[in-house]
Amino acid sequence: MEALISSLNAQQVFAVTHASDVAAVRRAGQRLADTLGFNETRAGQLALIITEAATNILKHAGEGEIHVGPAQSGAGVGVDVLAVDKGPGIADLASCLVDGVSTAGTAGTGLGALRRLADEFDVHTEPGKGTAFFMRLWRALPPPEPCGVEVGALWMPMAGEEECGDGWAVRCDSRGATLLAADGLGHGPEAARAAAAAVHALAASKDAGAGALMHAAHDALRPTRGAALGTARIDYEAGELRFAGVGNIGGCVIDGGRRALVSHNGIVGHNVRKVQEFALPFAPGALCIMHSDGIQTQWDLDRYPGLAGRSPMLVAAILMRDFIRRRDDAMVLVVRRHGCPR
Repeated sequence: MEALISSLNAQQVFAVTHASDVAAVRRAGQRLADTLGFNETRAGQLALIITEAATNILKHAGEGEIHVGPAQSGAGVGVDVLAVDKGPGIADLASCLVDGVSTAGTAGTGLGALRRLADEFDVHTEPGKGTAFFMRLWRALPPPEPCGVEVGALWMPMAGEEECGDGWAVRCDSRGATLLAADGLGHGPEAARAAAAAVHALAASKDAGAGALMHAAHDALRPTRGAALGTARIDYEAGELRFAGVGNIGGCVIDGGRRALVSHNGIVGHNVRKVQEFALPFAPGALCIMHSDGIQTQWDLDRYPGLAGRSPMLVAAILMRDFIRRRDDAMVLVVRRHGCPR
C-alpha cells in the first residue's frame, strides 16, 4: 500500500497563555474531527485530550503551544495533538501519569487522562527545560497497521506571514519510503507555492530515487521562485538511505552516531549544477532529520537524554521549540525506520 503525507495537510498552532485559549483549541479540534468523519464518541475523546493538554500547560508552565492536525501517518485517518512548553518540567513523570496525583493542588486526573484517552501517547520532559506531550487519536479502532516508518514534522511561517514557505512530504510503500524537505526562496505565498510544487513533484514521481526526484522537482519548480531541497530514499531491503541535496537544507542520520547529509550549492528550479546521491546505512530504529535554515544548526540530541528514542513528533517539537530562528519560515522533518523497540 502506498501513502503520501505532507505539509499540504493543514496544521494549526495555538499559543496557550490564558484560560480562554483552551476553548479556542478545543473548537479547532472539533472542526477537524467533523471534517475527518469522527463519530460523537471519538470527537468527545479528542476534545478531552485537547482540554487536558492545554489546561496542563496553564497550570504547570504558564504558557506554551498546542499543535493540532491530521495524523502524520500513511496508515489511517486520525488527529495528532502536540503540547509543548518551556516550563519547569516534570521531576517524577511516572507518578504524575497516575490518575489522582497532582503537584498543582487539583484532582490530578489530567496527565493520566491523556495517556488513557489517546491511542498513541508519548512524552519528553526535563526538569528546568520544559515538557512536550504527543497524543494521537484514530477515527476508529482497532488502530491501522503501521507503515514502515514513523513521521514527525512541524512547520511554521515567519512572524507576520500566514503561509509557510517551507514544506515536506513522505511517501511510504512496501519497499521503503521517499522523503522530501523544501525551503521556498524567501517567504510568503510565492515561497509556499514553490514548496508545494516540490511536494507535488514527489507525488507524481513514483518509484523515483533521491537523485531522480531532485531532477523532477527541478523541472516542476521552474515556474516558481525556486527552493532549497533535500530528497532521500529509504530502502528497507538494502538497509540504507540515499540522499541528494541542493541548497541550504540541514540534515543528518542518527544511528548510534550522527552522520551529516551533504548538499550542493544551487536553487532547485533555476540553478542546479550538480545532483549527487550519498548512501548511508539506515537500520531499523535509525532516525533521519532534515530541516530548513529557519532552524539553527548547533543542536545536539545528546544534550536531551532519551529524546532520540522518543516519538519523531517529540524530536521535531523539541528542535523547533529550542532552535527556531523566528526571523524566517521554519520546518523540521523527523523520520524513524520501524523495527527496533524504543
